[in-house]
Amino acid sequence: MRRFRIARQRPSRPSIPPRHTLSVWRADFTASLVVFLVAVPLCVGVAVASGVPAELGLVTGIVGGLLTGLLPGSSLQVSGPAAGLTVLVYEAVQEYGLGALGALVLLAGVLQLTMGALRLGRWFRAISVAVVQGMLAGIGLVLIAGQLYALVDARAPGNGPANLAGLPDLAADTAGSGTALSALAVGAGTIALLVLWPKWRRAARVLPAPLVAVALATVVVFVLDLPVARVEVAGLLEVVQPPGGADFARLAEAGALAGALGTVLAFALIASAESLFSAAAVDRLHDGPKTDYDKELMAQGAGNTVCGLLGALPMTAVIVRSSANVFAGAQTKASRVLHGVWLLVFAAAFPAALGVVPLAALAGVLVHAGGKLIPVRQWRPLWREHRGEAVVLAATAVAIVATNMFEGVLLGLLMAVAKSAWETSHVHLEIVGLDEPATRDGAPAGSGTRRPIRVRALGNATFLRLPKLLDQLEALPKDREVELDLTGLRHLDHACAAALGAWEEQRRGPDGTARKEAPSVAP
Repeated sequence: MRRFRIARQRPSRPSIPPRHTLSVWRADFTASLVVFLVAVPLCVGVAVASGVPAELGLVTGIVGGLLTGLLPGSSLQVSGPAAGLTVLVYEAVQEYGLGALGALVLLAGVLQLTMGALRLGRWFRAISVAVVQGMLAGIGLVLIAGQLYALVDARAPGNGPANLAGLPDLAADTAGSGTALSALAVGAGTIALLVLWPKWRRAARVLPAPLVAVALATVVVFVLDLPVARVEVAGLLEVVQPPGGADFARLAEAGALAGALGTVLAFALIASAESLFSAAAVDRLHDGPKTDYDKELMAQGAGNTVCGLLGALPMTAVIVRSSANVFAGAQTKASRVLHGVWLLVFAAAFPAALGVVPLAALAGVLVHAGGKLIPVRQWRPLWREHRGEAVVLAATAVAIVATNMFEGVLLGLLMAVAKSAWETSHVHLEIVGLDEPATRDGAPAGSGTRRPIRVRALGNATFLRLPKLLDQLEALPKDREVELDLTGLRHLDHACAAALGAWEEQRRGPDGTARKEAPSVAP
């Protein structure tokens, strides 16, 4: 028989009509301008709130657009400095200095690249949503508490508890200062415009609310010549300071090593989780190609590595910019790359434009952003339907405010694991013959001989349910023989096996009132 080989042809991509290509480019170009206008006040505001020069926020935004925007992963989400890391960055700068920030971000980027190469990106989807929401809520609370000081041109005392404790004194000082009241009016007006502008949908599609609010506040301050603080401006090249050997040596000192490693881990995990959760949210907003989580994690790692080499802020994918990109009609990754180009042109050609922006307006933008991080609307249905998840969320947020980001998230993860373990470790005892008089071995009823009590354990017996399990067994009559059947257990851990064995030995005693009918299940 003669055999014929039929060559398989690769499916060719359908040719894109020129008109369609032009419409895609037009949509991406328009979307890039919208994202650029949203990104400028956010980049500057996050940098100022983090205690670093405003230009470093623009550097991170530029890297997020030009580098991360070109890499595979998610096609439409936009990266840059995020409010979610503001508190942690501020604490790191205060602890180790501005020069060491680049070293911390560089190490976090390398860790993200390693996790992406090991294909760990998809596992971030297994992190409890309650922990992530609690993390964002805690960040929002700390961010608001700190920016309330900037809202009146005052300096925040320090960490979250100190900022909260100082709010009564801040209110008293503000009431007696005309300068502080002027700054408060600018900041409050900015927040009001951020809330009201999106309600004018036709105008909001053309101009994003953050840009309008900051621009209007700047004009009002300039026209009225209000005595409020403004952004301090330096050249873009002057603020770029790659970390040197002395910065790494400072982090490696005996007293600082543990804290530095914790900061690097917090940077990497929080930035990765926020980016990948943002990617999942953005995927629900469009019908285009979905995110490859491992590639996106490596793209974020590459961006943070370069940001570290430039001494800039850490980056994450930001849902505010990403959703603006999608709603503006972006079709491909060209929109986010172009937004990085516009940031570079703006930072290089018009740096002096930042010097007229009032700090109170940027503080208003961040207070509004912090408020959006707190899941107020989701709290009531979550408490009604999943009370355990609501407790984890609240505990994580409170722990972040009371301690710091890393310890708060760690506590939230431990609580989530404990909650899951508690919910899955259900054990039930079926007790038969407790109140039933009967004959045994031919003895007549009522002769005083009663059949053994049969106890059958079902479910998963773990140490979490051990106190309740032992209470039920010890409540059985002491003068009755007990048959304990463990064949219905799907899991029996070592603690429960040892405790049940001890109970059986104690219950057997000299009269033999307990016996195990079946061997226990191996843990």
